[in-house]
Amino acid sequence: MRLKDKVCLITGGASGIGKATAIKFASEGAKVIICDVDKTAGQAFVEDLGNDSVFYKINVVDRDEVQGWIDDVVKKFGRIDVLVNNAGITRDGLFVKYKNGELVSQMDEKDFDLVIAVNLKGVFNCTQAVTPKMIEQSGGVILNASSIVGLYGNFGQTNYAATKFGVIGMTKTWSRELGKFNIRVNAVCPGFILTEMVKKMPEKILEGLAAKTPLGRMGTPEDVANLYAWLASDEAAYIHGAAISIDGGMVLGT
Repeated sequence: MRLKDKVCLITGGASGIGKATAIKFASEGAKVIICDVDKTAGQAFVEDLGNDSVFYKINVVDRDEVQGWIDDVVKKFGRIDVLVNNAGITRDGLFVKYKNGELVSQMDEKDFDLVIAVNLKGVFNCTQAVTPKMIEQSGGVILNASSIVGLYGNFGQTNYAATKFGVIGMTKTWSRELGKFNIRVNAVCPGFILTEMVKKMPEKILEGLAAKTPLGRMGTPEDVANLYAWLASDEAAYIHGAAISIDGGMVLGT
């Protein structure tokens, strides 16, 4: 019960790693508040989760929605101990694609802007809304979802990689600015994680991804949730400004 009675917010908490993290936090005694754009999945999930869990339909790109969410949580619970900035999307495509010396396609500007808005600006919005309350209460934990793509880059993910590199940059900057307020800030960098969405990929592709990993398997959402739970707890009281890989030892592109 390392998180007993701590008020923990998780964005994008209705599925995948966010959902696994909510389950883990609840099992550790936390009061879990999740937000997601999927209202049906989010409401059904918190009903099963129990333990005073609450769901909010929030788009992290909308600053007014985010601020209203944070204000309501503070009104109901009195404090915010942990924020997990998990919400994110992908819109993959090659930066430019040439064939036979001619430009065939390029990454759509709308796809670039949307990924930047959700994955980077969303983290900025949620953290900026939460930070004043954490300063007022003299402490808190902010955990940001980056990726190994944010360490090494990846083919076809100019937009996604830009956000995940950016999240690490914000994490390290905020650790310098907020440490004096006893607010710990860290980033988590998952590798290939076997979420429900990823499980729908062809078996041959999944086998190839696992083969690239020295441990010989893909990660599970629970693997990442366990790391989040440890970082949120007092056991990680001196971990600050870190970008921690959880990838089975894989270096992308090898």
